[in-house]
Amino acid sequence: MVDGISCASCVEKIETTLTQVPGVVQVTMNFALRTATIQGSAPVDALIHAIENAGYSARPILFDAESKMMKEREQADLVHYKSLMRKVAIALGLGVPLMLYGLLGGEMTVATNSQRLVWLLIGLLTLSAMVFSGKHFYIGAWHSFKNHGATMDTLIALGTGTAWLYSMVVVLLPDILPLVARHLYFEATAMIIGLVNLGLALEVRARGRTSEAIQRLIGLQPKTAKVVRQSQEVDLPIDQVMVGDSLRIRPGEKVPVDGTVTQGHSSVDESMLTGEPMPVEKTVGDQISAGTLNRTGSLLFIAERVGADTALSQIISMVKQAQNSKPPIGRLADIISAYFVPTIMIIAVVSALAWMNFGPDPAIAFAMVSATTVLIIACPCALGLATPISIIVGIGKAAEVGVLIRNGEALQTASKIEVMVLDKTGTITQGSPSITDLILTGRNSESEVMRFAATLESGSEHPLAMAILESARKRGIEPGTLETFNAIAGHGVEARVEGRNILLGNEKLMAERGIAVKKHQNQAQSLAKEAKTPIYLAVENQLAAIIAIADPIKPDATGAIRRLKERGIKVVMLSGDNRETAMAVARRVGIDDLFAEVLPEDKALKVKALQADGHIVGMVGDGINDAPALAQADVGFAIGTGTDVAMESADITLMRGSLHGLSDAIEVSKATLKNIKQNLFGAFVYNAAGVPIAAGVLYPLTGWLLNPVVAGAAMALSSVTVVTNANRLRWFTPEKP
Repeated sequence: MVDGISCASCVEKIETTLTQVPGVVQVTMNFALRTATIQGSAPVDALIHAIENAGYSARPILFDAESKMMKEREQADLVHYKSLMRKVAIALGLGVPLMLYGLLGGEMTVATNSQRLVWLLIGLLTLSAMVFSGKHFYIGAWHSFKNHGATMDTLIALGTGTAWLYSMVVVLLPDILPLVARHLYFEATAMIIGLVNLGLALEVRARGRTSEAIQRLIGLQPKTAKVVRQSQEVDLPIDQVMVGDSLRIRPGEKVPVDGTVTQGHSSVDESMLTGEPMPVEKTVGDQISAGTLNRTGSLLFIAERVGADTALSQIISMVKQAQNSKPPIGRLADIISAYFVPTIMIIAVVSALAWMNFGPDPAIAFAMVSATTVLIIACPCALGLATPISIIVGIGKAAEVGVLIRNGEALQTASKIEVMVLDKTGTITQGSPSITDLILTGRNSESEVMRFAATLESGSEHPLAMAILESARKRGIEPGTLETFNAIAGHGVEARVEGRNILLGNEKLMAERGIAVKKHQNQAQSLAKEAKTPIYLAVENQLAAIIAIADPIKPDATGAIRRLKERGIKVVMLSGDNRETAMAVARRVGIDDLFAEVLPEDKALKVKALQADGHIVGMVGDGINDAPALAQADVGFAIGTGTDVAMESADITLMRGSLHGLSDAIEVSKATLKNIKQNLFGAFVYNAAGVPIAAGVLYPLTGWLLNPVVAGAAMALSSVTVVTNANRLRWFTPEKP
């Protein structure tokens, strides 16, 4: 966590400083959270020392103390907010009466000695207000100067300092200035400091609300757990629960750690983690996750993952890392902000010189007002906040609907997806196939065929293999012993069992080994047209059986795919299954384009081919064999009920199995990008319009020159506007399916 950051210019400066530390590979600074995420082998002390040398302070965040860190930040923000409001009260307490005095006709100039004495006293009071309410601006500007940089503090310090010094010259040495140039700007100095501090205070208040999603996730973690030890139930702090402990969870209580149910039956509300509104029935052997809510029955379960290893802790960690990341549009804003302050300082000098040489009398007063107003109005705070504040809210909102986004780049790219490629098994289907037909084609009995098939699949975890093993188990058939075994990727398996050569696989495998299947092709095609997968079993080079396996289509798959198509996204199905079966599934869910009989290693090539045609491609999968394609896609989506490898390879994880999560993710992505663009547009337009007006381009036409006090108010409001606009995302809800 980095303290002392005042504006977006600091982001580039800190990132550059940390990148120069030996051992640092990558640095990402989040202006909104005031945090820097560093990858590499550099020691923490060296990183902190580098940040301190750059004029800031820093301390490490321990990721196993999320809740404590969040509370510390909340407390620090509250203290900072109160401190800023005290500074606002002092500065505006002096500035407002002075400004009213001027507006009501009071003379803001020096004509007599008594007036000089009064204004000298007011000047010293203004100096006191500058020290009390604006000290942080001047210290920050000094640190930036020492490090050859310029930040928002530089602009505020130069602007207010110039106004105060000019006014003191008028009071102490009035004779060196023409009579018409003896205007005083003490009220402008106090008002600017007060208004800028007011803007910072409102920003701190609004920024605190952007992390509500993380706070809610952390709040799901119970503080204690009921552990069963020596037949006694004991309440223990959550950090004392060990893997292997037996825990009791009663109706209405939250699950404290991840584990497997060993006794009881209940319905568990998992909506906090997955976004799925319907409670899920849990009984012996089922997995339960920390943070979910037990609704009806009492459960006894064994702890399997505790502390930082629970699914809830990993979700919190993933969301936090994503909120710290930057999309490409954010990096562009940071680069512009880094050059913005020096550019504005040059414009202020050029503006002053123009007024001095070409302006009306008193030229020096016009020059001072113009330069001060340019410096004050052009602060790039809004520019720096525009992207990170929206990313924080958007990724938090996605987590609330069961969509975990790994980084800001995935969030931005998801909004542009043109083609969505869906794997069939486990993505469109439920991934729990079962045998529906067994057609004997030789002299082997049904039990022999099932024993051979179960023996060949006994070491596999493929869904189709699991279906065969489950069917054999239900028939009371035990797998035999494998004498030899060879897996043929994308085709099937071959083995030697009980002294006989067995082949189990698709039609291609049979054709390669010269097994005659032509006589039974019509039967196989009929099964395939019913969306069933026909598998051939051959014994001693003779076809023995056709086993049909069907995987039920997810109930909401058709609706979810229709939502994607309504958004103009082309949906493509990818399957290793035979063409007839794949076409039958595609027809049922409304997909027009498909790739069938694709080998696992070719899935990534199909995605690459779509990209080569100029499409931005999303890929959805759940298995280990989908990982290369997920990594190749512009945005990879993993089904949360799938394998860990798929989730590691994907950019976005859908915590519930429903494909509606795809449209939810894309809608959140588009809403967040729209919000970022609104923020950036507002910030750019504000500065693009404000700077020329402050420099006085309207004066020759209208005789109007912007007051520095108005510039201070506008600058404060710009940051508040950006943060408020980003907070609108908190109320965004994806369209109901």
